[in-house]
Amino acid sequence: MQPDNNNNNNKAPQILNASSNFLGFCFLVLTSIKLFKFGAVTIIDEVTAVSFVLFMCSCLCAFLSIRSRTKRAELYEAIAEYTFLAGLFSIFFMTILFVLEIIH
Repeated sequence: MQPDNNNNNNKAPQILNASSNFLGFCFLVLTSIKLFKFGAVTIIDEVTAVSFVLFMCSCLCAFLSIRSRTKRAELYEAIAEYTFLAGLFSIFFMTILFVLEIIH
């Protein structure tokens, strides 16, 4: 396997892969919330929805970065990276809320 000489898109495929996996995780959490009927008493479903939107935006921008042949590829990759990071923080917050709700 040859090294990638194009430095513009070195993170976008990994961001796309991880973001799509976290989208599945968000679906699992939303389904669990509805199944256990936590949605009426917590804000976990709203935080999960925010995470879902952030990861969807990250997926879209990472894909556009991979497919773009212009200088915009760097911009798309940066947006994908920052929205992915924001999604990770929201997942962290959601996990803390979920754990506190189960303990309580």
